[in-house]
Amino acid sequence: MITDSSNKDNNDNPITTTTMTTKTILSLDAGGTNLVFSSIKQGVVCNEFSIKTASQNLDEFLKKLILGFKEVLNNSGEKADAISFCFPGPADYENGIIGDLENLPFFRGGVALKQMLENEFKIPVFINNDGDLFTLGEAVSGLLPKINSKLTENKNLHQYKNLLGVTLGTGFGGGLVSNGKIWLGDNSAGAEINRFSNPFNPKQSVEEVLSIRGIKKLYGDFAECMPENTPEPFEIYRIGKGQKKGNKEAAINAWEYFGKVLGEAMANAVTLTDSLVVIGGGLAGANELFLQTAVDTMNGKFEKAKGGTMQRLETYAYNLNNPQCLSDFLIDESKEIKVPFTNDTVKFSQIKKVGVGINLLGTSAAVAKGAWEFALSKLD
Repeated sequence: MITDSSNKDNNDNPITTTTMTTKTILSLDAGGTNLVFSSIKQGVVCNEFSIKTASQNLDEFLKKLILGFKEVLNNSGEKADAISFCFPGPADYENGIIGDLENLPFFRGGVALKQMLENEFKIPVFINNDGDLFTLGEAVSGLLPKINSKLTENKNLHQYKNLLGVTLGTGFGGGLVSNGKIWLGDNSAGAEINRFSNPFNPKQSVEEVLSIRGIKKLYGDFAECMPENTPEPFEIYRIGKGQKKGNKEAAINAWEYFGKVLGEAMANAVTLTDSLVVIGGGLAGANELFLQTAVDTMNGKFEKAKGGTMQRLETYAYNLNNPQCLSDFLIDESKEIKVPFTNDTVKFSQIKKVGVGINLLGTSAAVAKGAWEFALSKLD
């Protein structure tokens, strides 16, 4: 795990690090197959306990949650200070009320999960979206501080304070952290980028492409094979790299299409966030086959009605996983300009830069780190 060596954030405010507290936080990774409970101490996940997610009704599921947290608490042998975890939405995260879940229909109508757990354990409970906690983890101890540190090493005074997180897995998710805080929005629906439309099929959301089912369908379409014969994403990646037999051209085309859709989605988002972007999730491991395409798409051009073109973004995007692009990104290209009617000069950076990189902590570790940091910030 990469940790932030600084004791201050980008605003010179003290930050909490994993060595500065002895608090114990209980957490949960709520997957479609398993509910994995754990305790987190000094930022380290331990005492994991797993239960199958599948339940017959709401009462059975909620009892599993209580049982899981109790088991981890007993295994830790310590008093817990809070419970902090991510849970699928839609939800009112601030009040800990889970709404109409797609995969757990018995949550329909809303379930006051936070209050139930606080009543049971008598400690504060914090629930967030997984994309938000992933982004917070990378903002505190992952890509954001790493890039800022590299900028400093290169004598570039510019520092980034905002991070857009993008997760590519079973679905397409997102999160936004600004100045060290999760940006929830007014309805706990901030950074829900899965609702962007597919630029090649506006009747679909981008999630129909930017997901496990999406890349499998793309490969199947290009390879003209039946769904039951379509390989899993890792195999499609290996085929595209020439490491496994299969339709290499179809695999390359599938990941390129994937990259173009991802690039459009990130361009739309960055137009609002003006931030670095970190990518996580299971499909992030195939970034060699889609990341450069995505960044090139972000740096595309719009056509003007009267002729000519303009940049797709006001900023310029850099692939932080490409050594040459990273080197260019880190260069301080500011220059001295004169103040009118004086002999004074000021520095001006004409080139506005944003970077896109793959997560440094690992998705699960980043989510756990985010859950830990969020709980500490609230407890403090």
